[in-house]
Amino acid sequence: MKRMTVTALVCVFCLCAGNVFAQGREPVVLIDTDMGKIRVQLYNDTPLHRDNFIKLVNGHQYDGLLFHRVIKQFMIQGGDVKSKESPVGEKLGDGELDYTIPAEIVFPKYFHKRGQLCAARTGDEVNPERASSATQFYIVTGKHYTGRELDKMEKEKGIKLTPEQRQAYMIDGGTPHLDGTYTVFGEVIKGMKVVDKIQFVAVDANDRPSKNIRIKSMKIVKK
Repeated sequence: MKRMTVTALVCVFCLCAGNVFAQGREPVVLIDTDMGKIRVQLYNDTPLHRDNFIKLVNGHQYDGLLFHRVIKQFMIQGGDVKSKESPVGEKLGDGELDYTIPAEIVFPKYFHKRGQLCAARTGDEVNPERASSATQFYIVTGKHYTGRELDKMEKEKGIKLTPEQRQAYMIDGGTPHLDGTYTVFGEVIKGMKVVDKIQFVAVDANDRPSKNIRIKSMKIVKK
């Protein structure tokens, strides 16, 4: 999962609401799209990403933006700030604000199982600290894995999956090759049918949907 540009300025947001969330209540965001509604819960274990996302939602930063990159059995991605007025077919992915968010990789507690909300970023070659995009995010769809496929992955990558990971990837699906390298900061709690509708739309050579799929609005809601 990568963005096309490198941002230069790192900025940390500390919102007053953070004190409330630190007490245990994790915020829920309603993402209203052209294809339906998705509810995501933000993790208190990733406070920088949580607070930044809330700031952008409250500032209506996402209203009108597109899901600009969609790959079936992988993920759907949105948040390119240039996408609001972009004509169909224009290549997207480099629209950013002027800061990044320090990585908050809470692994193996949070991993890339189906339905996880994650932060996009530039690749390791230009971003060794794995700082996240300020605005671009993706929701994991992924695919199901067999035990044999997971065994092979462990051997090839020299890793050991937890029992929770193995169960999730076999039963629910996901994208295990991204584990431990991108910040997972929330999860879908309602609306995966909408996510699936989006992941199977027709796309062009740049994985942009052939017909625009717009985020009509986002807002903080009760669970």
